[in-house]
Amino acid sequence: MSIERIAILGTGLIGSSVGMALRQNDFGGTIVGWDRDPAQAAIALSTRAIGVVAEEPLTAAAECDLILLSGPVFSILEWLDQLASILQPHQLVTDVGSVKRILCERATDRYNQPGKPGYLPGHPMAGKEVGGAANADGEIFRGAVWIFTECAGQPGMSPEASARSVEWRAWVQKFGSRILDLDPARHDELCAWVSHLPQYVSTALSALLEEKFPHDDDLRAIGGRALREMTRLGASPYSMWRDIAHTNTEAVAATLLALEQRLTHLREHLKTPELRDEFELANRFRLGTPHKP
Repeated sequence: MSIERIAILGTGLIGSSVGMALRQNDFGGTIVGWDRDPAQAAIALSTRAIGVVAEEPLTAAAECDLILLSGPVFSILEWLDQLASILQPHQLVTDVGSVKRILCERATDRYNQPGKPGYLPGHPMAGKEVGGAANADGEIFRGAVWIFTECAGQPGMSPEASARSVEWRAWVQKFGSRILDLDPARHDELCAWVSHLPQYVSTALSALLEEKFPHDDDLRAIGGRALREMTRLGASPYSMWRDIAHTNTEAVAATLLALEQRLTHLREHLKTPELRDEFELANRFRLGTPHKP
């Protein structure tokens, strides 16, 4: 059974970008979209990221082969709860959430069970520091890794949902993404280091500078590329990162503590050879060479 009708619940940056990517890669079916903010859905419609704006999201989802959940983690959790009782075993739910273990835990008894719909958790490692359908781009996934984290401890999808899972993976590859399968817990740990930590560091630095140098044109004038790159993520929306902080707390806190300790080490060795060692380690990481203790 092929995917002919897709519902995108959440037509912000990523949801609308998925719709655009589908169209750019010749998806010939129907893409139905819905967003809590009607203005976002209207923009998605005007840019052809979606073909129809749903009047009622649950009704629209019940009529689709694949349902893509796009939004903050808390909203995805809510959708998983609401959709479980109305979808059929042949239907497939996927998502683009930034945290995976809590989603798999919520889906345990509701999906990938006999008589239940299928669920394939996903996470494209792509995005921008600005959100909204107006900033959507179908090329945003090209060259990016798209992670899938199949939930353990479940009997599995129906044959129809499984076939749609394979097809959805093929669409992701058409977008130009490289698929990586991970355990949900490992996903959350790695993303805490490579995605969540950089965001909170940028937020902290941006907030510190705003507090210490408010309205200081001289600071911004001399900041240059380093300042722009280090604070770029400081423009990210609070709603998404609040949900990550609440649902991947332990892993994020561990990375922040490790960075605090590393910064303390740097501060204490500004005038010792150990500062050179830190730069050498940093250069090895950037060059991709393995570290030999």
